[in-house]
Amino acid sequence: MKRKTIPPLKTDREAEEFVANESLEHFDLSGFKPVRFEYESKSAKINMRLPESLLLAVKERAAALGMPYQRFIRDVLERAVTPGAPTR
Repeated sequence: MKRKTIPPLKTDREAEEFVANESLEHFDLSGFKPVRFEYESKSAKINMRLPESLLLAVKERAAALGMPYQRFIRDVLERAVTPGAPTR
């Protein structure tokens, strides 16, 4: 059976209605990638001392992934404490 393609969805509302009214098993989802969103507010702060070479390496890796280095650090910490989370 040929898989259907997902139509362009321009708003969250359109996407929610589409998912609510369609069975996704008939659609080709092979091009989709999981996305993580940062919903929780960031109210706690930390201060740590690192060797400059480590911080430079962190910044380089973050830049290679296209994200700010502090978000990269938060992501690494979250993955370290989340069971079954993939590592980079």
